[in-house]
Amino acid sequence: MQSSLQSLPSSLIGSKWPAERVLLGLRVCKQLRRDLLEQAGGILMVKKTVAEISDDDLAQDFRRVSHLRLALHWRGKVNELERAASGIGSLVHLDLRGGQIGDEGMGRLANVLGDWKALARLDFKLNSIGEKGAQRLARVLGKCQTLTHLDLSENAIADDGAERLAGALGDCKALTHLDLSKTEIGDEGAEGLADVLGKCEALAHLDLKGNKIGAEGADRIVSVLGRCKALAHLDLSDNKIGDEEAEGLSDVPTAECKVLAHLNLSQNRIDNAGLGRLVGGLRVCTALAHLDLSCNRISAGGVEKLAVVLGECKALAHLNLSGNPIGETGAGVKILSSVLGECTALTHLRLKRIQMRNVGLGQLA
Repeated sequence: MQSSLQSLPSSLIGSKWPAERVLLGLRVCKQLRRDLLEQAGGILMVKKTVAEISDDDLAQDFRRVSHLRLALHWRGKVNELERAASGIGSLVHLDLRGGQIGDEGMGRLANVLGDWKALARLDFKLNSIGEKGAQRLARVLGKCQTLTHLDLSENAIADDGAERLAGALGDCKALTHLDLSKTEIGDEGAEGLADVLGKCEALAHLDLKGNKIGAEGADRIVSVLGRCKALAHLDLSDNKIGDEEAEGLSDVPTAECKVLAHLNLSQNRIDNAGLGRLVGGLRVCTALAHLDLSCNRISAGGVEKLAVVLGECKALAHLNLSGNPIGETGAGVKILSSVLGECTALTHLRLKRIQMRNVGLGQLA
């Protein structure tokens, strides 16, 4: 790849290879790197080592960087990581997905994060960040006034880390996307987050899938939805939400839940009783377009309760009931078929693995 880069003009390389594939650390052509930086708006992907960053010419390149993707593992290289970060002028997007920086690396990065006044996006997915790392990040988050996206998914921040983060998130007034999926958060962490969600006035996307949130945590999150004026996407799939946890949605005031468009409660433990309480909340979600209830414990009795409000969900376009035993007797499918005509916006209905029998198939046909 090195020889092919050297043999092509920079204008062709800029169009042939996206800017995020510019390789820093390979001695390809320093002038070529500068040309690409100017053409591509200062985007670099560090795929090898940053040992050369101390060179004057490379430092000059880094001062023009606005988007940085550090691709390989940085565990045990925190000194290099801090040096790379501190050499950047005005960073907009730091992408460390899969970097394995750990708590120590996060601590080193925290020393410089507050210096980037235009920082809008932080991607720390899969970095072996634990409670201590989350605590160190929380110390500087309040300085990131322009931050819109924060991804900490697939790290073990747990309840304590989530609570520490929550204490700082309220100062991130521009935050629109928060991904804390698969971070080992339980009820205590969810409660801590719920306390601050109402202060995140711009938050539109909250991902908490794949955690350990159960009764108390889910109820607290749901109870503050009315204060989340911009929240359009809420993912609570693959948690431990059972029938008692779904009750909270019925308490959301009608006038305060008009923007929630995507609700994912799949892979939980919601049964017919829980769904019966959940439907009371669905009435107030007038913008709801995607509802995923797949892989729960809903049977024909639950479908009957859901059918009562489906006609009132005028924006509902996608409904997923796959992986529920609603077709065991055929009654669930019959009930669905009787109300589909009222769902004028519905374009996608998923009913895979519902133990459907011939009588149910006939009714849908």
